[in-house]
Amino acid sequence: MPTYVYKFIETGETIEVQQAFTDDALTEAVHPVDGTVRPVKKVFTPIGVTFKGGGFYKTDSKGSGSSSSTSSSASSESSTPAPAAPSTPAAPAATPAS
Repeated sequence: MPTYVYKFIETGETIEVQQAFTDDALTEAVHPVDGTVRPVKKVFTPIGVTFKGGGFYKTDSKGSGSSSSTSSSASSESSTPAPAAPSTPAAPAATPAS
């Protein structure tokens, strides 16, 4: 059964209550210290969810597609010769001194 958090409206204190999904939200609850029935309000808190793996975010799907093509193109570029540099006037070849 899920646990829900309720806040006492008058004091701001919170309690946790286990309820079924089908149960209605509480409007009153027994205060744990003095035992009086007081009005409460349901508190919505973020849940802790961990997504593992790729493709859960918009940036993951873009990054994984481009990185795989980048890595495959990088490996193919390393096996091919580099393109020729633009032609410039050649310097005279140095002759070795004997």
